[in-house]
Amino acid sequence: MSYYPVDIEKAVLKECKRRRLSPRTAKTYIYCINRFLKWCKQDIGKISKKDVRLFLDYLSEKDLSGNSLNTYHMAIRFLFVDVLDKKMWINIKYSKVPEKLPCVLSKEEIKRLLNAITNWKHRLMIEFLYSSGLRVSELLNIKIKDLELDKNFGYVRNGKGGKDRLIILSKVVKEKIKNLIEMENLEKQDFLFQSNRNKKYSVRSIQKIIRKSSQKSKIEKWKEIHPHTLRHSFATQLIENGYDISQVQALLGHKSPETTMVYTHISSPKMINVKSPLDNL
Repeated sequence: MSYYPVDIEKAVLKECKRRRLSPRTAKTYIYCINRFLKWCKQDIGKISKKDVRLFLDYLSEKDLSGNSLNTYHMAIRFLFVDVLDKKMWINIKYSKVPEKLPCVLSKEEIKRLLNAITNWKHRLMIEFLYSSGLRVSELLNIKIKDLELDKNFGYVRNGKGGKDRLIILSKVVKEKIKNLIEMENLEKQDFLFQSNRNKKYSVRSIQKIIRKSSQKSKIEKWKEIHPHTLRHSFATQLIENGYDISQVQALLGHKSPETTMVYTHISSPKMINVKSPLDNL
C-alpha cells in the first residue's frame, strides 16, 4: 500500500534534493503538481491514469507548447513514481517539441557585446561565461579553490545532474581573475564573484548585465540574447575551429552527444570543412 505524505510540497522538495535536482526544477515541479492536484479536486490516493490524461488534454486545449506539456507530464510522473512510489506508469507519448536552432553570436558580435560593458567586474563575469561555456548557475558557484590558474583549467562542482567537470580557462580571463583575487583579498573557500555586500551575484543580475549590454551594442538580434546564448556561441565556435563533438560534449557537460550535435547545424560549413558536392563534379 502506497504512503501518502501529509505535506506533498515538502515530500517533493525532499526527493528533488535527494536526487540533486536544481532548485529551479524543484520549484517548477511543485508548481505543476499543485496545479494538477487543484484541478483534480479529489484525494490523491484516488487519482488515476485517466485523470492525468484528462488534465494533459485540458492543458493541450489551452494551446500550451509541447515543452510545457512535457514539463507537466514529467512533474506528475515524478510525484507518483519517485515520491509516492506508486506503480502507476503513465504511458503517454511526449508532445513533439518543434526543433529550433539556438541563437548564437559571431566573434564580432561577442566583441561588441563585451565592449558595451563598462564595469570591469561585470565584463569579467561575461567573459568567463563565454570563454568557458558555463551555465549562469555554474559561474556564480565557482570558488577560488575550483581554479587551477597556473594550469589554465578549473572545475565546475556539482553542475547540472550533480556532476563535476573540467573547464578551460582563457589566458585573458585567467590574468583578470588573478587581479580580482588580489584586489579583493579572496580566500580559497570564497566564491570568485561577490557583490559589494560579499554575497553571490544572482542569476537575475547576470541577465540584466547581458540584456543592457546587448541593447547598448546595437546587435540586430539583441532581444534574443541571454546568458545561455554565450554558451551556445562558445560551443559553435569550438566546432568551427575544428574540435570534435566528444571534446565539446565534455567541456559543456552534456550527457549525450546528440545534445551537442545541434551545434554542427549552426556552424559555418566552410569552417568545419564540409565540401559542396558540386565541387566534386
